[in-house]
Amino acid sequence: MKKLIGPFAQVLPLTGLPLKGALKDEQLQVIQNGGILINNGRVVIAGSFAKLRKDHPSAEIIEVEGDHVLLPGFIDCHTHICFAGNRAKDYAMRLQGKSYQDIANAGGGIWDSVTQTREADEATLTELLVKRIQRHLADGVTTIEVKSGYGLSVDEELKQLRAIKAASTKTKAGIVATCLAAHTLPMDFTGTQMEYLRHILDELLSTVKKEELANRVDIFIDATAFNEANASNYLTRVKNMGFDVTVHADQFTVGGSAVAVKVGAVSADHLEASKEKEIKLLAGSNTVAVALPGASLGLGMPYAPARKLLDAGASLAIASDWNPGSAPMGDLLMQAAVMGMAEKLTNAEVLAALTSRAAKALNLTDRGSFTTGARADIQAYPCSDYREILYNQGKLKPLILDR
Repeated sequence: MKKLIGPFAQVLPLTGLPLKGALKDEQLQVIQNGGILINNGRVVIAGSFAKLRKDHPSAEIIEVEGDHVLLPGFIDCHTHICFAGNRAKDYAMRLQGKSYQDIANAGGGIWDSVTQTREADEATLTELLVKRIQRHLADGVTTIEVKSGYGLSVDEELKQLRAIKAASTKTKAGIVATCLAAHTLPMDFTGTQMEYLRHILDELLSTVKKEELANRVDIFIDATAFNEANASNYLTRVKNMGFDVTVHADQFTVGGSAVAVKVGAVSADHLEASKEKEIKLLAGSNTVAVALPGASLGLGMPYAPARKLLDAGASLAIASDWNPGSAPMGDLLMQAAVMGMAEKLTNAEVLAALTSRAAKALNLTDRGSFTTGARADIQAYPCSDYREILYNQGKLKPLILDR
């Protein structure tokens, strides 16, 4: 049965926006006194509530009391929320001025999370993950990408990916799994980078494919992780296996974004170190540039050059990078609002970066706007003007409407 939900002070369908380049707020369609008609969890149409009510008299009416602004659910296209333990001591060391490498040398960093995650069983990881997913869902994030990468062995990566798959059955949020077995070279692996990547290709990814645990593969390209040549070879082979690929790129050193563009990655994520050369490469490609302001806040680093990327013509998405080390906050809207002010991004650019362009970064075509047939992932903010959402910098919390 069709459902008509409303009336809303404003409805922003976020349809018809280009997926690349700068955006002005005037490009946003704003429907006053609007509503949304859905059927079996899919969008039929968004428009005037009064007109929809007249045109669809048999629809079930779900009335919304008070002023609200309706948006598509946000899409967090880069997280690491399948983990156990925490790294509060890493954060304390950063406050003391210690570098990323100093912390790793002292037993912190990614390997600390690997150790704690390995100690947890699959059921525990699933339970912890579901709690984080539900917190994100309550904040209006209705699709969440979740990476492995704290296992760093065949058995432990499979444990993480199976936990992600199990968690996806326990929530209304859409979950997209990514295999990040190439997060860093494991300390307990005795071979070279190339040998480890070959081990992952030969021993892990066929099982990932067989069990349908993920259709995406990621790698961290950096002086502290995997070099460009090995990563390019790895990603090419991964694509030939039928996976989408994405890259942790240009976080501390450049080079990763060039590999991402070369292999046709769906996204290049981080980009804090990107300069004019990298910006031009990304703008001339179909690879989505994903900014991660949570990592900038957690590490005390500059933001990705979001304004320059947009002005050059790139597609920009914004994600939380929620993880136990460099981005423990996980508040996507707050991070996007704060970075938006620092980088001088319009409301339209930020909202697109959290919806339609974030969907593009995950190669998803059925969400991120109120296009007919899209998933009816809907959230409503208690205000009368959409500009109040970013203005409140994450403190305005949405009503999540049952589709």
